[in-house]
Amino acid sequence: MKKLISTALALVLCAGTLAACGGKDAGGSSAPASSATPASSAASSEATANEPVTITHWYWADNSEYSAVMQEMVKDFNATNGKNITVVAEEYPWDGGKYSENLFTAVMGGGGPDTASWKLTATPLFTANNLLANLDDYVANWADKDLIEPSLYDVMKQASGTDSIYVMPWNTQVLYVYYRPSMFKEAGVEVPKTYDDFLTACEKLTRDTNGDGKTDVYGFGMRGSKGGQEPWGSFVQARGGNFEDFTTPEAIQGMQDFIDLYTKGYVPPTATADGFNEIIANFKSGKTAMTVHHTGSSAEMVDTFGDDVAAFPFPAGKGQWTSMGDTENVMFESCENKDAAFEWMSYLATGKGQETWCVATGNVPVSKEVQQLPQFQEDRFMKASIEGAPYAGIFPILDTTTEWISNVWPNTVAAALTGQMTAEQAMQELQKALYA
Repeated sequence: MKKLISTALALVLCAGTLAACGGKDAGGSSAPASSATPASSAASSEATANEPVTITHWYWADNSEYSAVMQEMVKDFNATNGKNITVVAEEYPWDGGKYSENLFTAVMGGGGPDTASWKLTATPLFTANNLLANLDDYVANWADKDLIEPSLYDVMKQASGTDSIYVMPWNTQVLYVYYRPSMFKEAGVEVPKTYDDFLTACEKLTRDTNGDGKTDVYGFGMRGSKGGQEPWGSFVQARGGNFEDFTTPEAIQGMQDFIDLYTKGYVPPTATADGFNEIIANFKSGKTAMTVHHTGSSAEMVDTFGDDVAAFPFPAGKGQWTSMGDTENVMFESCENKDAAFEWMSYLATGKGQETWCVATGNVPVSKEVQQLPQFQEDRFMKASIEGAPYAGIFPILDTTTEWISNVWPNTVAAALTGQMTAEQAMQELQKALYA
């Protein structure tokens, strides 16, 4: 039963806010190719040096353009790896998360690929069934390991619920705060540097701009409906709280800050029911001066505002956190040529494949070298994402998480915002439901 529950968990979470790929970027210089170092002396099943090896890779693509990019990357890797490794990439539909379910069925049945594109939420199910290769030794001996933030390796470990790495970073999406520079100037507000600055900005940016005695611009576009737990988590952690125990004084204060924004009228009165579409529509219409999302919506923001839209990382208080969406890669324990498979995953993580994919999709590179390329540093939204990446993370992946995100969190927060629960009562309810 636990396996079935975990499968459902993976499907639902992967279809959430951060599962979608970002908008297209542009650019183009080359990142250095990476070189993987074998984890240990080659086992008898491993191919000897320069003996032809074929690696099968499964992936999904959000559109035909991304599919073509993947095939171009495969062609480049096959032509340049110099180790007689041939990757054959097979595309399968995401299909609302059934990709993960179909992958599990194939591998459990003794088939499936050597490597695959991945979502972190699927990790517990596969590690519980010993289907993923442990990458600890490969990463420890990898020349490029320091090109990836240590915090990202920690997220990979958190996803598996172990102290080992089973997932190879590839690209991410990092939530940041959108804002309107013209509104900040009109209200005399500087870009927040601290969490307290952010709360103050929410107040000062809430204004009656036409003198009719009614608020027509709200400081912050709060997402109180499903998916809102992601920006909400930044409030909790900014006060020094964490996701292991929502009942600490720090975590409760973070919830109280969230409630205060609503009760003091610094967010739209519809916030209890506002989801993704509503917060984006409110921001684009000028109803809100700030809201939280990622690069996936940046192209439409520029189409709407031109230069009058920018972004900053959610600022630090006692702590700092923002939500991270992911697309990663894994190697399966059944892979017979693990050294060759790691070469391919390294190419995607820090080699030319890293730059090629992130430029095409607009997602955040995990390689520090690729992050420093002009096309990423000169993009104001990508830069805010990169600045937030070192403290980006995920919610705990538990059998209870799907229900908690879908129903418990939005219902509990709605009750807290409307005065039916205190901050303390709400956090007790959230703790009990997630860690049942």
